[in-house]
Amino acid sequence: MEIVSEIYQVTGPVERFAGQIASQGYIVACPSSFHEFEGPDPISYDTEGTDRGNKYKIEKEVAAYDETISLVFVKDATLSIDLLCSLKNCNGRIASTGMCLGGHLSFRAAFDSRVLASVCFFATDVHSATLGKGKNDDSLARVRNGDLTGKGELVMIFGKQDTHVPREGRDLIRKTLEDANVPTSFLEVQAQHAFIRDQSSKDRWDAALTRTLFAFMMEVFERTVARDLGPRDDDVGTVEHTC
Repeated sequence: MEIVSEIYQVTGPVERFAGQIASQGYIVACPSSFHEFEGPDPISYDTEGTDRGNKYKIEKEVAAYDETISLVFVKDATLSIDLLCSLKNCNGRIASTGMCLGGHLSFRAAFDSRVLASVCFFATDVHSATLGKGKNDDSLARVRNGDLTGKGELVMIFGKQDTHVPREGRDLIRKTLEDANVPTSFLEVQAQHAFIRDQSSKDRWDAALTRTLFAFMMEVFERTVARDLGPRDDDVGTVEHTC
């Protein structure tokens, strides 16, 4: 299981989120997305930290993000994949989740056919294609090209009051996934950005909603990663959930 963090790297909320998943019996890895620029320590939830994280976000090459995902998610042909898959308590079935920047990276992780499920919380920059150096990523373009068709299950979760991903952006993401016949659950809930962050969320944290969506996520992981239920019917389309 891989968990990709926000622009603040692996902070307390991310570590606690990872710990809850690990407590269900999963092996969890949390990458520090900006290791090219500084160490693995978390970036502070303040103005300076936010500015620094946003600066790194558009200075890092998109290919370098994908490499980080491969290293930590144990997905591509890398030494890290070999290392994690060699663990006796790892069944080699990989899933991904992330929030904000990590939600977008979890989305991109789904391009690897070995990733059986990706649950993406309020993924930023997907609709605008502005991730990475040059602010010109190819995430939706790859979906249109069929790079997610026939791959794992995708879950997209957005708050309807999220100013980072407006309604037009959510509609674009949903339509692109539907047109490409990607097996997707698309959830829009009454919440703002960062509503699952239990620290410094600017009063946007919703504990009850987080608990409900965590249970939803674990059902997806239990069904796709924890157990092998045989061949999947790929013609499942997009399921919409509006709360």
